[in-house]
Amino acid sequence: MDWLNYHHLHYFWVVAREGSIVRACEVLHLSQPTISTQLQQLEQSLGGKLFERAGRGLKLTELGQTVFTYADEIFALGKQLLDTAKGRPTGQPLRLVVGVSDVLAKLVVYRLLQPALRMPERVCLICREGNTAELLTSLAAYELDLMLSDAPLASGSRVKAFSHLLGECGITIFGKPALKKKYATDFPRSLHGAPMLLPFSSTNTRRLLDQWFDDAEISPMIEGEFEDSALMKVFGQEGLGLFPAPSVIENELCEQYGVQVVGRIDQVRERFYAISVERKLKNPAAVEISRAARSQIFAPKAEPPK
Repeated sequence: MDWLNYHHLHYFWVVAREGSIVRACEVLHLSQPTISTQLQQLEQSLGGKLFERAGRGLKLTELGQTVFTYADEIFALGKQLLDTAKGRPTGQPLRLVVGVSDVLAKLVVYRLLQPALRMPERVCLICREGNTAELLTSLAAYELDLMLSDAPLASGSRVKAFSHLLGECGITIFGKPALKKKYATDFPRSLHGAPMLLPFSSTNTRRLLDQWFDDAEISPMIEGEFEDSALMKVFGQEGLGLFPAPSVIENELCEQYGVQVVGRIDQVRERFYAISVERKLKNPAAVEISRAARSQIFAPKAEPPK
């Protein structure tokens, strides 16, 4: 395996920044032969010339310009690391990379992540969507700070990670006004034979609903099954059937898709988890997401006064 000598890279970076070896010697307090030797060794390891003569100074070659760009980022990140470790402000936004399970409703994801963007400290949020296996691989490789999922980490998983329950809610059935008028009465028995749009059978929501349908001896007429929950809602928006979604986003969903609440199935509970490689969340933005989810988004509603 090839290894990059960061001492050599640092000397190159200073020379490129100062424009000559002489001025770099003054900054680094090293002799000219020492720096020249280090530059030659770096060029050998990279396989090309980094500088060319330009009068009495030096000019970066095409390779040198590329290396200088990377070096600039490397040493800027190094400074941020030191500043962060010593508790000094970095001047850069807090970075949070979140993996989002593709089965989660987008409005729920937004509700969960929104508190991080309201923190006093500026947060740069990076979202990556994928299936559970893909995201767990990225999490194990420390490419993600956090993963949002509708299920905890499976027992026996080869990935060492920890599941943090953010909260739970029931399932609401939505439909266009004409469908609500027809099926809201005598809910949930009215769902027997009703046109339904449902997520794929491989999703946790579908498994929970199928079990509830069986227990309640209800057999809806399945008009469509969808891998993408957002697409399912678009079909529901067009009045092609009733569809389920987490109760926690009732208001937003009704407003966005022009549908109404047909009824609620509180016996079916959807849970939402943050999965991390840390036993205890440490990233301040991740901590805020967890705090807001438990204390606000999924907090039990107060009983109305009698």
